[in-house]
This record gives sequence, structure tokens and C-alpha cells, in this order.
Amino acid sequence: MQRLGIRFENEALLDQALTHRSAGAVHYERLEFLGDGLLNFTIAAELYRLRPGEDEGALSRLRASLVRESALADIAREIELGRHLKLGTGELRSGGFERASILSDVVESLIGACFLDAGFDTARALVLHLFDSRLSALPSAESLKDPKTRLQERLQALAGERPVYAIIDESGAAHERSFTVGCRVPGQPGEVSATATSRRKAEQAAAAAMLARLDQLDADTA
Repeated sequence: MQRLGIRFENEALLDQALTHRSAGAVHYERLEFLGDGLLNFTIAAELYRLRPGEDEGALSRLRASLVRESALADIAREIELGRHLKLGTGELRSGGFERASILSDVVESLIGACFLDAGFDTARALVLHLFDSRLSALPSAESLKDPKTRLQERLQALAGERPVYAIIDESGAAHERSFTVGCRVPGQPGEVSATATSRRKAEQAAAAAMLARLDQLDADTA
């Protein structure tokens, strides 16, 4: 595990951090719990330092974008963590070493194991090492708002209006439903629509389409 940038004194902790519950009674889940807390605190403290002008909501969005499952899984893939995992036969057959949920859990378990092995300062250094490129290229907190929120705030800032969403169509079997949702803005002609596997996702996609439409209208009148 040279790509972690640290050396474990207690190899048993490292072994536990890499062991899924399917592979033995001594597995990573308790270490994952510990690492999750350390990860969230370390990232929160670093964001507080890097973004002194941001409010709580903005800092929370930034932290969520960094520590979400998909982001942690990406880090695990970058350091080739999957090939070091110890999985039971069933998990191996089903491709558990590539599963985002397992990869993200093991990143956290490694942080927890590092804390027990070498203390807080070393665990903090590990987190900052793993997230270095992401902390150096943080997006704006505004860009992390979901499309529905951004659309509503944009309209309210202009004229106090709220977007209107309506289901246009539902189809498919119970286990594979498809929803088409329309979005319109009061005072604006026409509407946009989007289709997704849930009403919430369709509304978000429709809001994104409306934002793109408003951007185009602004560009045309500029």
C-alpha cells in the first residue's frame, strides 16, 4: 500500500481495514465507522480554512461533494485499492472489488486504522494526501446546488416567481417506472420536459433543461 504514503506499524490493523465481512469475522466495519468521523472532521476543518467567506450551507455542500460514495470510490480506484481487498467467494464472483459502496467503505476504514496505528496527526495527513488534488480544485459552492434549487433561487431573485412542475406521463412496470415531467415558468411561454426513472430525478432534469433555456435566452438578448 505504498500509494497511501504511510507505513503501518500494526499490520493486523491494515489487514482488518482491507477485509470485507464476507471474508471473515474480523472485518473493516468498525474501522469504517471511526474513519468516517475522522474524514468528515478533517475535510470540514480544511474547508473552513480554505473558504473563509463561505457560510455553513456552502461549506456543507462542498464537504458532501468530497466525501460522497462516488468520490471516495474514485479515490480508491486511483490508488488501486480494489486489488488489495479481501472478499468472500460470493463477493469476488459478483465483482465486489469494483463496487463503489465497498471501495468507499474501505477508504474510510483505512483512515480509521491509520488513526489507531499512528494517531490523529498521521490520519489527518493521510486524508489530506488522498484529497490533495480535489482540495486544490474545489468547485464553487453555488455550482453544487441541485438544479431545482438553482432554478428557484434564480427566478425568485428576478421576479419572485416559482417554477411549476407537472407529471406529463408515467409508464412501465412497477419495478421499472418511467416518469416524464414538464417544467414551466410563470410569464414565460412554453415549457421543457425530461424523463427519468423517478419523479424526483425527472424534476431535477427538467429544472436543468429550464436553466439551460434561460441561459440561452439571456445570451440571445445580450
